[in-house]
Amino acid sequence: METKLIYQALDEVAADAVAVVFFEDGEGLPQAKTWLDEMRSSGEFTGKSGEIATLHQPQGLKAKRLIAAGGGKKDKFDAAVLRKIAGTVVRAVKQKGVKKLAWMLSGDNDTVTAEAAIEGAILGNYEPVMNKPSSEAKPLESFALVAPAHLAELEAGLKRGVILAEAQNFARDLGNQPANLMTPTIIAQQAQQMAREFGLDVEVLDRERMKQLGMGSLLGVAQGSDEPPVMIVLKYQPVGVKSNGKAGDHLALIGKGVTFDSGGISIKPAQDMEKMKYDMCGAAAVLGAMRAIAQLKPSVPVTGIVPSVENMLSGRAQRPGDIVKSLSGKTVEVLNTDAEGRLILNDAITYAKRLGCTHLVDAATLTGAIVVALGHVHTGAFTNNQDMLGRVLAAAKEEGENMWPMPLDDDYRELLKSAFADLANIGPRWGGAITAAWFLREFAEDTPWVHLDIAGTGWLDEAAPHLAKGPTGVCVRTFAQLAARWA
Repeated sequence: METKLIYQALDEVAADAVAVVFFEDGEGLPQAKTWLDEMRSSGEFTGKSGEIATLHQPQGLKAKRLIAAGGGKKDKFDAAVLRKIAGTVVRAVKQKGVKKLAWMLSGDNDTVTAEAAIEGAILGNYEPVMNKPSSEAKPLESFALVAPAHLAELEAGLKRGVILAEAQNFARDLGNQPANLMTPTIIAQQAQQMAREFGLDVEVLDRERMKQLGMGSLLGVAQGSDEPPVMIVLKYQPVGVKSNGKAGDHLALIGKGVTFDSGGISIKPAQDMEKMKYDMCGAAAVLGAMRAIAQLKPSVPVTGIVPSVENMLSGRAQRPGDIVKSLSGKTVEVLNTDAEGRLILNDAITYAKRLGCTHLVDAATLTGAIVVALGHVHTGAFTNNQDMLGRVLAAAKEEGENMWPMPLDDDYRELLKSAFADLANIGPRWGGAITAAWFLREFAEDTPWVHLDIAGTGWLDEAAPHLAKGPTGVCVRTFAQLAARWA
């Protein structure tokens, strides 16, 4: 989709449709109020958030349609609301044959407003049809931000919004591919291609290299599959900043990359197992974020690490009761082979520390328990360092990605005790998201670390008004913002 910024008055905009935000109290672009009076008086349009009304062939406008988009209450309107509204409008009008949509900005818009509108449009225009030649999807061809006067801030917002939204859609593309088309080998190839395109250093550790290093925890998960495991390492190095972690902060982004999760010997029920292609959404978020970071060029070094495996059954598969030795040297009793994400992440966390990373954030579709706790609204956030958590939550808030802090009291650590190894890979039924996070904390140790459980927010079972069904690309924007605002 072509995106651009133009400077015109409302009545001069030539497009299939031009959209204007109006609020419940009647506030909105003054030039457009005349056309909305009749719809307001009839009750056809009230300004509630997400509401859309269309006026065809509006007199005095060059545009073929005037789209009134409800902004809700003015005092609750922010970038997150605008992003959803823009996505909702795009998804609605493209089904009506609109190819060229213009979006009117008011005179007091800044970088954040322009960025949110363009992000919402690009995200809303996305459809998961890469493997559906018969699709009748009708994407927009052009989206124009329209401002009454030239402002450099708007141009910067447009550029940043395009970078972030396209990176998020890149992550959604990865997550949408089925397991036969997105194996660990293929995700490594995708990472290498992206790294070449955007100027990142990349290294892919194969099974033999991981065996030499001692990543027994990750390799235990991978041993049941014919698909070889990989550990993808992407490095962004800002100009003029030393790469040695001892010289300053070095951020690591770590993403769970289980390209298909059968559960292993502790096999999952057949119902909904096809969704387990999404068990690499954490990995996709890291790859998308690294793509954006390479373009936004923050001042902090960032390393993206993706441990990727397929969790399958075979005569070689890991068994409940097996004991594996992690890269850290700690041993783990595997009580449930379906608690595999933490087994690959712990080796990635240890490896990140060995590379000199001073601050760690991981994203993983880790537990169904977090969905029980928070539903599909918030990502669960766990930490061993409140300052680090504050940084992540601040970045998430700026990007409109809902996150909620969860407890990690010492009492929960007792639930991972094993009589035969340093720790077990699961605790009892209750508090499952917390014990999973505590397992990872064992390997982060004193390094500032945040764990984001995206099992409830990583994908949509049904399309939302502003977003297509499937993976959401959650955490891409938060990660990019975290790096961008680090200093």
